[in-house]
Amino acid sequence: MTLLIASTWETAAGLAVIVLGAAALVWLFLRPRPTPDELERLRRQLLSQSGRLVDGMLLDVREMEAADGRTLTMLEFSYRIGGVEYECSQDITSLKDVVDPAHVRAGFPCSVRYQTGSPQNSIVLAEEWSGLRQSLPVTHVDEAARQKN
Repeated sequence: MTLLIASTWETAAGLAVIVLGAAALVWLFLRPRPTPDELERLRRQLLSQSGRLVDGMLLDVREMEAADGRTLTMLEFSYRIGGVEYECSQDITSLKDVVDPAHVRAGFPCSVRYQTGSPQNSIVLAEEWSGLRQSLPVTHVDEAARQKN
């Protein structure tokens, strides 16, 4: 009789494992997937919290047409890490409440946050962080020239 009871428990445990595995597969295929905008927001959040900082240069702000007909605002910037020059762009369309693209000027320095193992994964703006600088620092030479005029 003990052998029969052990076999029943083994069968019940096997069925439970099969049911749980099937439920996990159903959840895996039917779960809501993050949208591309949510993935981009999570990437910006990760970089703003844990990315390394480096000095960069703003190259341009331009608007371009996306494949779906939307107009995207792209921020182009460059930076150097370990002797390698990177030129990247960031979609700042959803960050218009953080910065006005009309106030971003090419040629100004900025701070760039990048991922250590993948330096091309970088940002200049996020919801809670901005690498844009308000103005260029004024040096004593500039101040003396301004006082002469």
